[in-house]
Amino acid sequence: MSGGVDSSVAALLLKEAGYEVMGVTMDLWREESREELARQGGCCGLSAVEDARRVAQILGIPHYVLNFRAAFREKVVDDFAAEYLRGRTPNPCIACNRHLKWGALLRRSVELGADYIATGHYAQVGRLANGRWAVRTATARAKDQSYVLYPLTQEQLSRTLLPLGGYTKEQVRALAAQASLPVARKPDSQDLCFVPDGDYAGFLAREVPEKLPGPGNFVNARGETLGRHKGIVHYTVGQGRGLGIALGRRVYVTRIRPETNEVVLGEDDETYAQTLDCDGLNFMGLADLARPRRLWAKVRYAHPGAWCTAVRDCQRSGLAASLTMFFCGPLQRTPRPQGRPGRTFAGRDVFFPTYTPPEKIFYAPFAPGGAKLCETF
Repeated sequence: MSGGVDSSVAALLLKEAGYEVMGVTMDLWREESREELARQGGCCGLSAVEDARRVAQILGIPHYVLNFRAAFREKVVDDFAAEYLRGRTPNPCIACNRHLKWGALLRRSVELGADYIATGHYAQVGRLANGRWAVRTATARAKDQSYVLYPLTQEQLSRTLLPLGGYTKEQVRALAAQASLPVARKPDSQDLCFVPDGDYAGFLAREVPEKLPGPGNFVNARGETLGRHKGIVHYTVGQGRGLGIALGRRVYVTRIRPETNEVVLGEDDETYAQTLDCDGLNFMGLADLARPRRLWAKVRYAHPGAWCTAVRDCQRSGLAASLTMFFCGPLQRTPRPQGRPGRTFAGRDVFFPTYTPPEKIFYAPFAPGGAKLCETF
């Protein structure tokens, strides 16, 4: 129970369904001010614990606060900093799900005598005809959070309940109000719980000042210097605004090179690729991918998706990848509608469903550390 409306209503629904429910709040991060967390609706600090405790009292269920601060710092915060220093833009919610909620918390919950772990994610879990478990999209597509659950193993999925998968946010808030839960109108968290002000570069400057690279050069694809940047952690691939350089035309970040402390800028047609290499596979609905398959690919949380052919252990141009996706058209690395095919890039936390009506999509076969693949069964 994070202290928000979603996890509170998840507990409410499970109790009404006849489950013996215990509320658990993860004590993860308490360095933010109480006022900041209350305003942001954060899920990591003191205000979250207090809200969860109040809800548990109203529901008449036991409530526990478990200290996972050391694990959170190691698996989420330190990884967040390390990824930025590598020139990547991480998704810490995925790391938190993998290592904390369905890692440390699930293990501790089993020790407390629980059979399942339940959260307020808008997604569904189903068992397929072949006996394997898979994540499924939520009914409310605008709130669907199945993307961030791609690392879950078969054992973890078999112990997972997601009561909100068939509800809209409006319905959830209405249920909370009907039950007189004090969090019924609590705002959703908009930023990372450990960076409530949204200033990631400022957070890194406080956390790892000795590792933070200083200013460097903006360059083009040919290596020609275009100007100076203020540090690679201030930029992300695809960024086209707030670059701090005027070239008389719109340019975008196409690559970040931590080894040379350079940020590569390019034109619109330099921001696309047609091939994606990834590894760190997590198989869900299939035990493995024995042959190439045509799949619907989602390369980031808000990406609408695109068709691709997925090939296992592809050898191409002397490079080996656990999985390679060949897209039918240019895959955008920026929120732009068109581009040029032919380039390759490596991804992290990408996701691939085969296209069918939304209610029939199971996020199944696997989720590479750069990709989540899904197919209908």
